[in-house]
Amino acid sequence: MPRSALPSPRRGLLMAAPIAVLLGITGGTLALTAGSSDASDVPSRGVPEARATKPVRTPQESVLQIMAHPDDDLFFMNPDTSQSIAAGHSLTSVYLTAGESDGRNARYQDPRPPADKAAYAEARQNGIRAAYAEMATGNRTSPWDRTSVATAGGGRAELDTLRAKPQISLVWLQLREAGSVSDDRPHSLHGLWDGRIDALGSQLAAGSPVREDFSYTKRQTIDTLSAVLHRFKPTFVRLMDPTPGRNDRTGKLSDHQDHMYGARFAQAALAAYAETPARPAFAVQNYLGYSTGGMPHSLDPESTEAKLRTLKTYAWMDHSDYCEDPAGCGDRKVAARPAGRDWAQSIRYTRSDSTTWVQQGARPGELYAFAVLDGRLATWHRSPTGWTGPVLHQGTGLDGGVTSVRLPDGRIAVFGTRTDLGDTPESYRRDVVMTLSENGAFGPWRSLGTPERDDAAGTSDISVPAVLVDRSGLMTVYVRDAGHTMRVTSQRPGGDWSPWRSAGGRDLRGNPVAAMDAAGRGYVFAATPKTVLAWTGRAPGTPAATGLPPTTGSLSATPDGADGVRLWFRKPASGAVRTARFADGGAHASPVAELPGGVAGYGAVGAWGDRLALRGRGGALAAAPHAGTDRWTVDGSLFAGAPAAVPSGFATLGLDGRLRWTPWDR
Repeated sequence: MPRSALPSPRRGLLMAAPIAVLLGITGGTLALTAGSSDASDVPSRGVPEARATKPVRTPQESVLQIMAHPDDDLFFMNPDTSQSIAAGHSLTSVYLTAGESDGRNARYQDPRPPADKAAYAEARQNGIRAAYAEMATGNRTSPWDRTSVATAGGGRAELDTLRAKPQISLVWLQLREAGSVSDDRPHSLHGLWDGRIDALGSQLAAGSPVREDFSYTKRQTIDTLSAVLHRFKPTFVRLMDPTPGRNDRTGKLSDHQDHMYGARFAQAALAAYAETPARPAFAVQNYLGYSTGGMPHSLDPESTEAKLRTLKTYAWMDHSDYCEDPAGCGDRKVAARPAGRDWAQSIRYTRSDSTTWVQQGARPGELYAFAVLDGRLATWHRSPTGWTGPVLHQGTGLDGGVTSVRLPDGRIAVFGTRTDLGDTPESYRRDVVMTLSENGAFGPWRSLGTPERDDAAGTSDISVPAVLVDRSGLMTVYVRDAGHTMRVTSQRPGGDWSPWRSAGGRDLRGNPVAAMDAAGRGYVFAATPKTVLAWTGRAPGTPAATGLPPTTGSLSATPDGADGVRLWFRKPASGAVRTARFADGGAHASPVAELPGGVAGYGAVGAWGDRLALRGRGGALAAAPHAGTDRWTVDGSLFAGAPAAVPSGFATLGLDGRLRWTPWDR
């Protein structure tokens, strides 16, 4: 096996040796012990699939974020980060690199200050500590305890704990960064992942309690991250997008190479962690990076201003010496442009905005819900006696976010995408997969392949599938490809699937959505930065213009009356909910209606008829008994992705991995 190779997930990925578990802090180190189980895998009662299992346990919510650089969380994961802090549960942010850049804590300054990478890394740490302290306590100088801890990779890391809120932790692994968005830099996470270097060295911050340099091999980096996961036992993990795609014009990566390969190292660590016992089940959510700046703003002005306040604290805008550190109190490179390149005005999930993950069963009142936990399909079942589950089914490597459809004969098909980390870096790939229920049991995953040539061409950047079902039960699957066009595959009467073919479109963003009207006509919608395109008719082919204004890119579609469907979306730079109707198989939208009530927020809208459930301002769940009301019920609980609505109510997946069900008539 090449030195860069990793075992395939299908052959017990990364489990060649026991993974050390970080259990606690003892004498300045994180104690390493072998994992042991407090519950064996027991087949779930009433589950037809013999190898399906229940998660070990579902404790209190615990969120862990893995980023390449200090500030990735503030630009791309906030306001979700601040919401988790406000919720008061455990939050851990892990930074893979020191973020040392060129070592100059200034931008557009003449004369340029001398380079000092250790000092600049320390200044960025100071900025992050100030930003988190301010979000948590209102005081940017609230003190932290900084500790040097041993890692499973044989080096040491810095662990910071906010003294006033000890559930908030920062972990600094302090590896070298690439120092370039896309230029060839072998001494980087990219080079380490590809096997171009044997090990990546450290870049220690000037004030770090870690004093001795170290280096990690690829294996040691993954082991280190796996051990961090064991220490903090998250129920919800936030990552940047490991497949950000390429710029259509230049062919270069659409995001920073450290973001992309940092997320891939996190994927590998999560795959190893998922194979170990005695831990809670976890869900994963990915975030769009640099390219979110080229799309309409998704946040309302109030949320943008709050996000900017945090970024300005990180950027050390006032230049006062409140941290009393000669390295500086924040990142002055960001001070020149605290909103980045229109990044502060938005937040976008790359694969988990589906609103079609709950389906009605064959019997009255019966429901099924689907999500991804531990990289496996999780199902819940509702009968007259209530909800049971989750049950975890066979097949690992699933990406967060699935869609589902109900066939005319009552069976349910679930679709998603699956990542195979591969035996070599070149064999990393993502494919479209489906599973179909038979008598209530879900069979093995079937791969429908991928419209992509290989990972190098477009970084495997394909969307979550959108699916149409005709009256005979045959399915058609639509996927946005890495070239930002639509690709389609259709099921044939014998059960096999056609090769992927082009369905046109240009500059498509996010995930397409689909719905059928009562007459059996299909509608597929996909957003561009300027409008929404539609594929309509009994056998949708090439797209047509809808005439809709720009949206934030998060769409949902539902049947509407006897002859049409309704599209739900958000107004840019507002978060207000908007809707338009399409009828008689046509692609031209009715006049856009904006809902009253001033409910700002972001993400896709869960709808059934005119009943709505969505993410409101500040991440809170908001629901309305009908679209015309200005009276919304707000629930402060945080959730993953988007709500899914059916006639009797709606479901959300909490950050603790629990399904939450709310009847409309409660």
